[in-house]
Order: sequence, then structure tokens, then C-alpha cells
Amino acid sequence: MILAGCGSGSKTSTESGASSDNKIRKVKVAYDQASKPMSWIDENGKPTGYDVEVMKKVDELLPAYEFEYVGTSSDDLLIGVEQGKYQAGVKNAFWTQERTEKFIFPKEFIGLSSAGLVLKKENENIKSLADFASAGFTLAPIAANNAQYTIIDEYNIANPDNKVKLKAGDEFSVDVVQWVNEGRVDGGVMIEGPFQKQVTAKDGPYHHLKNDVVYNEFAVIKTWPLFNKKEQEFADAYDEAVKQLKEEKKTNEFSVEFYGKDLFEVLDKVNR
Repeated sequence: MILAGCGSGSKTSTESGASSDNKIRKVKVAYDQASKPMSWIDENGKPTGYDVEVMKKVDELLPAYEFEYVGTSSDDLLIGVEQGKYQAGVKNAFWTQERTEKFIFPKEFIGLSSAGLVLKKENENIKSLADFASAGFTLAPIAANNAQYTIIDEYNIANPDNKVKLKAGDEFSVDVVQWVNEGRVDGGVMIEGPFQKQVTAKDGPYHHLKNDVVYNEFAVIKTWPLFNKKEQEFADAYDEAVKQLKEEKKTNEFSVEFYGKDLFEVLDKVNR
């Protein structure tokens, strides 16, 4: 496949190097519509966010494809991509061994995400999972199919003498900030972007708690788009396109735009 930006915005089979008999293939790309700043629906009803905007750039570089963005829930995205309802999906997804059995993970990750502990201000000295475990603190429950659960589980396996008290929840995610503030748990795992939107932002629902809770990063983790198992050719095309975007520093620019900082600056320290 030949990658080419289309100046006119149109896509033709001849631009892609395919024969004139080949048509542009329309593919459905699902996104978690309630995962700001990674992916959400803006005030104009349009899909946006770091993951979505990177995929839009990928689409521009793949003249043989036309992306249709479908906003949905995290659970429906996972089920839909696995079953082929959607050809691909973006949801700030982390890699897990279990997910490789259900999805194609491309060679190129799409972005980076900061994972941290939400704690009460009085416990801001807790900087790592080891600190959290040593303090004997309780953690907000995490659904077993949530990759955040896997991260904590991996830590526990590697540190059998200093485990975090990990409990599987019934829901994919819980309201971590509220649980911590109410004292139902001592802390919870959260992605920095949502914490900023909920607490740091002046219009955030928990902005009134900005002096009561803190976010302490403990890891920066690669995130991936998920492809249906039958979409290897599509995943390969994505790889070539996103590799070009990284070389052009487009992903760095989007990181600053949506996360407020260039997470790619710490890429050499990322081990997951």
C-alpha cells in the first residue's frame, strides 16, 4: 500500500496504487465517546480526542480506506471489534496477553497514557505502588477485564512480599475520585487525562475537591488501537501510516494539545 496525503481531500483507487476496478473500502472505527481527553463527542456532535485525531490523520494517509467513526461505550467497543461489528476501535487501550487472543494489536502503538494513584491530600507522600502496598491502603475495585487491573496484578506477581490489595469490581470502572473523597477506599487507579478533566479543570464536576485529592503518576504506558482478528491488512496499513505520523512528530503535537504535555519525551523510560 502506498501512503499518500490527498491534497484535495478525495480518495481514489488510483491514488492508492490499486486497480481502477477497486473501490475505497469503508471501515468502522469505534471510539469510547465518554473518555475525554482521549476520545469524546465535542459540543458540535463531532468525534475528537487524542486517539480520534490520530486516527483521522491515519485515514488521510490511507487513500484506499474511508473511516466511519462510531461513538459507543467501552464495553460495546470491545465486544463490537471482537465480533466484527467494528473493524477497529480506540479507547486508550493498554496491551494485555488476554486481549491478544481476541484482537490484533498492530506493531505501532498509537499513544502514551499516564497512570496514577488518586489519593487524599494527606496521603500525597505515597508516590508508587510499592508505597501504597507498604502502607496497607485499600484500592478502589477494578473490573478484571479492565487493563488497569492487569497492571496492578503484574505488580503483585513481581512483588509477592508487598502486594497491593486488589479487588475485582463488577463494573468496568468506578467513580474513583468520589470513592477516595468519601473515604470508601484509600486510593484508586486513574488515567491523568480524566483526572484533569474531572478535578483540575475549572468546569470539572469535582473541581471543588482540587485541594482535597491529588494525582500521583506511577507509570507511563503505551496505548493501542484494537483491530478485529480478520483485519490484518488494515492493521498493517495503519502501522505504516502511524509510523509516518510519529516521524513527523504529529503524535507529539496531539499529546501536547490533548494532555497538556508531550508524553513522548519519556518514551525511553516506558517499559510497558
